[in-house]
Amino acid sequence: MEITIRRVQPGDEHTLAYIQTESWKAAFRSILAPDVLARCTEIGRAEDMYRRLLAENKGNGYLLFLDGAPHCIAWWDAARDADMEGYAELICIHSLPQNWRRGCGTRMMARCLGDMKAAGYGRVMLWVFAENERARRFYEANGFSATAKHKEIKGVTEICCVRSL
Repeated sequence: MEITIRRVQPGDEHTLAYIQTESWKAAFRSILAPDVLARCTEIGRAEDMYRRLLAENKGNGYLLFLDGAPHCIAWWDAARDADMEGYAELICIHSLPQNWRRGCGTRMMARCLGDMKAAGYGRVMLWVFAENERARRFYEANGFSATAKHKEIKGVTEICCVRSL
């Protein structure tokens, strides 16, 4: 199994959108209402979002390739929450479901955390659906702890998790 990771670049919009929407379909089908999930997994909307992020050079995106094929994406930036100033934020990390639990997410996480630290951050935060037990176990295994901070989004509760770098 060969794993390589590179920064995203213009032209990656479809690949990013495909991995995100396929991951969401598998991970959130029992968490989000069907109509909400359908809207959130419209590939054209996701492509437009990534096209805009790339054009604006917003944040730090990555693509992980498993045996030469795109498999996992991640994106991070400065924390968007006003009360989390000084934190980096892991905005997303998504993998194609057919290869979950093969270590790709862990490799991607290590790359993101290393780059956050190299950028001068000492702490990182993320939001995760409270009901997403699989993701919560993954984040806990990577040193994140849930806080009391939470919010409602898309009809479900998200919790904030943090860790030091």
